[in-house]
Amino acid sequence: MRKYILSLFFTFSIISLFAQDLDVKANIGNPSKIINDGFIDLDVTGGTPPYTYKWNNQGTSLNSKRAEGLVEGIPYNVIITDATGASTTRSYSVEAEAITEHFNGTFAPIVATMGAVLFWDPFSAIGVYDPVVYADVKNVPTPGWTANVEDRFVLKQWLVSEGARVQKGDTIAIISTTSGEDIYALANANGSVRYLASQGGVIYNSDNKQHVIEEGAHNFAQIVYDEKIPLTHPNGDPQTKNIPFIVVWLLFGALFFTLRMGFINIRGFRHALQLARGKYDDPNAPGQVTHFQALATAVSGTVGLGNIAGVAVAVSLGGAGATFWMIIAGLLGMSSKFVECTLGVKYRFINSEGRVFGGPMNYLRYGLEKRNKKGLGKVLAGLFAVLAIGASFGGGNMFQANQSFEAMQGQMPFLIGNGFWFGVVTAILVGVVIIGGISSIAKVTGKIVPIMAGIYIIGCLTVIFMNIENIVPAFTAIYDGAFSPSALKGGIIGVLIVGFQRAAFSNEAGVGSAAIAHSAAKTHNPPSEGFVALLEPFIDTVVVCTLTALVLIFTGKHEVVGVAGATLTSDAFGSVISWFPYVLAVAVFLFAFSTMISWSYYGMRAWTYLFGKSIKSEIIYKSLFLIFVVVGASVSLGAVLDFSDMMILAMAFPNIIGLYIMSGEVRRDLKEYQRKLKAGELFKKQKEAKQAA
Repeated sequence: MRKYILSLFFTFSIISLFAQDLDVKANIGNPSKIINDGFIDLDVTGGTPPYTYKWNNQGTSLNSKRAEGLVEGIPYNVIITDATGASTTRSYSVEAEAITEHFNGTFAPIVATMGAVLFWDPFSAIGVYDPVVYADVKNVPTPGWTANVEDRFVLKQWLVSEGARVQKGDTIAIISTTSGEDIYALANANGSVRYLASQGGVIYNSDNKQHVIEEGAHNFAQIVYDEKIPLTHPNGDPQTKNIPFIVVWLLFGALFFTLRMGFINIRGFRHALQLARGKYDDPNAPGQVTHFQALATAVSGTVGLGNIAGVAVAVSLGGAGATFWMIIAGLLGMSSKFVECTLGVKYRFINSEGRVFGGPMNYLRYGLEKRNKKGLGKVLAGLFAVLAIGASFGGGNMFQANQSFEAMQGQMPFLIGNGFWFGVVTAILVGVVIIGGISSIAKVTGKIVPIMAGIYIIGCLTVIFMNIENIVPAFTAIYDGAFSPSALKGGIIGVLIVGFQRAAFSNEAGVGSAAIAHSAAKTHNPPSEGFVALLEPFIDTVVVCTLTALVLIFTGKHEVVGVAGATLTSDAFGSVISWFPYVLAVAVFLFAFSTMISWSYYGMRAWTYLFGKSIKSEIIYKSLFLIFVVVGASVSLGAVLDFSDMMILAMAFPNIIGLYIMSGEVRRDLKEYQRKLKAGELFKKQKEAKQAA
């Protein structure tokens, strides 16, 4: 025993004596002025190969000595470990050169900080659940299958019995195709085999619509792990499915207001439609725009790229089941819109020229002041105004200009490289509208919104009806995906959160932005505009977002891996109507254009709250806004856009605090309004009144 110990000690001493320290040389590159294309390439010598590379960039593999797609101007760390466990840590940074790279590198850490707050998970923080995604099985897909494949795969022969233990790389089955070719299928993990297809049976047939739509129809087996395995990112970090605080904040508020207002989202729907149609429009009521124009302006601010690209992201991450939870979130959000827009009208200010100044800045400040909370009201109103201005320049402006240019140049090659001129033309079009103020904005959105929504909805319905035989498999996939999703989709919590998150981002219920547009409506009764406003999340999420999701599911594109956003939606339309991507590109531009003009009004009202209500102050804001249109279309600002987009969500913090405090007041106003409605004391158009009589 003693000799054995001495031998080990001697061997270890020799290895230690001759082992070399790890020597690392880095080749750092910045190939172009395009942001996020930096790279770091390492050359490691010494120690004992092979080496592993633990980058803090989650997209880089543990086995990769090269990290690509890096943000210029921020540090990246890597831990290099050799075969004996010896390790060294290095930190590198790709130098920013272009001004856009400097902007992007400056804002990236700010975005990360904001994200840490907005997407903080309170439930995992206190130990309610484990956010790490675990898998107890691994699906074995049919070799050669893709979402676009046109073939028929038959399980010709099992080469292992069910329940048999296999090692990764073992041949487990022979699969034949339509052409008669035999494919040998290999195990993709260690564990026990579970059959999902019978010998001689069809695994996947592209002519079978149920196979095309059903999630995972192309999997013929599963490998059952001995114990659950945490799923990881390429760099080895565990994957997590968090419950973001901002989503909880918005949805808890929506649920609270739904209960507090007695399910106004359901029982007020019919009256909301009557108001939107103009049945109760009083031409002599104070305000600047009709109920319908206010609704069109607000809808144009929310119906946009989130309904096209955002839904595709939700379905890609959460599967078909995310659609169900998007609809639920949209229905609940209707109550939040009712409360905030009722208050928007109640606390608005109309000057001697008839111009309206309203929104969360007013009701947060003066509504809370009425409750002896003057200090809190000033702080919340000021914070909201600052966030709204930032959001209008970024998420409501630059992001829209940038993405609409990307969509247009994708279908119209002559635009490639002409982002600046595209921005100039767009800025001129936007300027023509916003210089006229809310009346001009309302007239334009009142025409554009029905047209763009009509084009998009008709396109969606066309795709759905051309694939109407898929309706049962599609809704089965939605139901199964909502209540029994796979672990790879994050389980039911993961799918629920993805659906809720995309709905909250899309309809902005609880954010307070729409209350600015609705405050300009002509009415003597604030709750009347609350009723009109509750239609907004219904149109945005329950109708438009759901139709987008159904197009993806009906065409089987929800099973495509590696493609997301507007590209996936465009591919789904293109698979049925070859020319529709061109129409979709125009629709994207109209969505973006209408969003920009609506957000110009939101930002301007926040601006005038902080810097005064003069014409000069408004002209300064509008000029800045138009400059940012050109900037957004001309360059890729990356983290700047992400930062601005997050400011939209951050607006929900001060807004919902105020809504909670004033919800009792809104409830009393609602009861009084309903009393007047039943008693026939509300203004009704003469023609309508005679017909009713």
